[in-house]
Amino acid sequence: MEESTDLYAEYETNGHPPWADHHQSGEDLDNVDCLRRKIKYYFMNPCEKFHARGRKPWKLCLQIIKIAIITMQLVSFGLSNQMVVTFREENLMTFKHLFLKDYVDGSMDTYAVYRQTDVYDHLDYIIQQYGHLHNTTVGNHEYEKDGASYTPLSLCQSYYRNGTIYPGNETFEIDAQVETDCLDVYPMYHPSLRGVLPDFELFVLKAINLQTVRHRELPDCYDFTVMITFNNQAHSGRIKIDLENDVDINECRDWKVTGACKNIHLTLLFDSLIIITCIISFTLCMRSVLTGIRLQNEYTLYCRKHTGKDVPWSDKLEFVNGWYILIIVSDTLTIIGSILKIDIQTKVLTSYDVCSIFLGTGTMFVWIGVIRYMGYFKKYNILILTLRAAFPNVIRFICCAGIIYLSYCFCGWIVLGPYHEKFRTLNTVSECLFSLINGDDMFPTFKNMKQKSSLVWVFSRVYLYTFVSLFIYMILSLFITIITDTYDTIKQQQQSGTPTTELQRFLSECNDLPNSGVYRLKEDNCFLNFCSCSRYLWFGSRHWNRVSLQFVQ
Repeated sequence: MEESTDLYAEYETNGHPPWADHHQSGEDLDNVDCLRRKIKYYFMNPCEKFHARGRKPWKLCLQIIKIAIITMQLVSFGLSNQMVVTFREENLMTFKHLFLKDYVDGSMDTYAVYRQTDVYDHLDYIIQQYGHLHNTTVGNHEYEKDGASYTPLSLCQSYYRNGTIYPGNETFEIDAQVETDCLDVYPMYHPSLRGVLPDFELFVLKAINLQTVRHRELPDCYDFTVMITFNNQAHSGRIKIDLENDVDINECRDWKVTGACKNIHLTLLFDSLIIITCIISFTLCMRSVLTGIRLQNEYTLYCRKHTGKDVPWSDKLEFVNGWYILIIVSDTLTIIGSILKIDIQTKVLTSYDVCSIFLGTGTMFVWIGVIRYMGYFKKYNILILTLRAAFPNVIRFICCAGIIYLSYCFCGWIVLGPYHEKFRTLNTVSECLFSLINGDDMFPTFKNMKQKSSLVWVFSRVYLYTFVSLFIYMILSLFITIITDTYDTIKQQQQSGTPTTELQRFLSECNDLPNSGVYRLKEDNCFLNFCSCSRYLWFGSRHWNRVSLQFVQ
C-alpha cells in the first residue's frame, strides 16, 4: 500500500510561519509533528481521546459517580445538621419563655423595662425560674456540675469606677474606667436582690439531643451558656432586656444506644468510599495538570529554540486546565469534610459548622465542574468561553463601580443613619443599596425616611434618586454591554474559524483527525510506520522549495 499526504501547508516567501524561518532537518520536523500531536491530543475531549488512542474516559466516569455520591453525602449530613440547628433554636425559644417574664414570641426587639420595680421583679423571676428548673421545664435540662456541686448563676454589674451626675445643673464628673462585680447564686439559694441592678446574668444548662436516635444516629450532649443582658448603657430610662444562648456541643461521657450501630457502620463505610473516590480523582487530575505543565515547557523550549520568541502568558495558561485545578480543590475540601464527618459520627469531634463549610464548598465546586463537560457541546461552549473571556474586563469594571458604591455607602451611613433604620450601620447600608440595585424593597426605603429634618429629607431624596439612576440605568447597563460584546466577539471567532493565538496557529498545522490512527503511534517513532509529509529544503537561495517524501509499506 502506498500513501502520500502533505502534513505541512505551503507558504510563500512572505507568508511562512515563524517556526519555518530557518533550515530544519528531517528529524527536527518529525519532532515538531510529534509535539503538535501531543499538544493537540492533550486538548481533546474524552470522546476524541477515545477515538484517537482508545483510552477510556475514566475521569469523566469517575466525576459522574463522584457527583452522585457526594451529593448523597451532603444531603445526609444536611439532614443531621438540620436537627442540630432545630434543637438549638427550640432551646433558645424555651429559655426565653422560661426566664423572661411575660415574654411573647416576636417581641424581643421591644422587650424592655422602664421602672425600678419592674427591674427587680424580672431579676427575682429569673432566679426563681432557675431554682425551680426541674419543676418547670418539660425538656431534659439539667444544671452544670463542677465536681459534686452545681455551678452558680452569676449576676454581674458593670459600672464606672467613680461618677457624679447632676442633670439639673447640667454638670457631671465621670471616671471612664469600667469595673465589673459579680454575685454567684446557687440553685438552692435565693438572696434578696433589692438594691442590686446587674447588667447581665449568666448561667450554664445541659441537655441531650435525643431526636437523632430516631434517625439511628448517636445523640450529642449540649452545654447552653445563657446570658440575659439588662442594657442600660444609654441611661435613657429604657432598659432593654436580651437573652443570648451560646451553644457548645460535646461528646457524651457514657452512652449506650441499641439498634443504631448497624446504620452508623454503613454511614462510615459510605464516607470512606467517598474519601477513596476523591483520592483517585485527585490523583488523576493532578497527573493531567503535570502533563499540561510538561507540554507547556516543551512548547516554550521549542519556541525559544526555533523562533527566538517567548511564549505569551495567555498561551502558557492554556496548558493549565482550570477545571482540573477546581476539581483538585474540590477533592481536597471533600476529603477534609468527610474526615470531619466521620469524627462527628463517631463522636470524636462535634465541629458541625466547620464540617458543613468544607462539605458545602466542596460540593459546590463539584457541581460547577459539571460545566466543563457541558462545554463539549458547541452551543454551551460559547457561553463558557464568553465567561472566561469577559472575566478580566468584568473585574476591572467591578473595581471602578465598587469605588462609587463604597462612596455612597459611607455617605448614606453618616448622613441618613440617625434618621433611617436601614442606614444605622455600614453593613445594613451596603445590604440596602445592593437591594436597591436589584429593584427590591425600593418603596419602603423611600417611605421609612423620618421627616424630622427637612434638609436631611431633601438630601435623602437626591441621594436615593441619583444612586438608583446611576447604578440601574448606567452602571448595570454597561456591565451587561461588556458581556454582550464579548459574546459577539467569541461567536464571530467561532464562525470564522481563524486561529487567534500563536498556539492555535501552531496546532492548526496538524490536520490529523482523532480517528486517523496517527495518535496511536509511539511518541519516539512517530513516522516510521505511518507518515507522509512535506519537507522544506534549503538550496542556497532565499526561497523554500517543497519536496514530497513518500513512504511505501
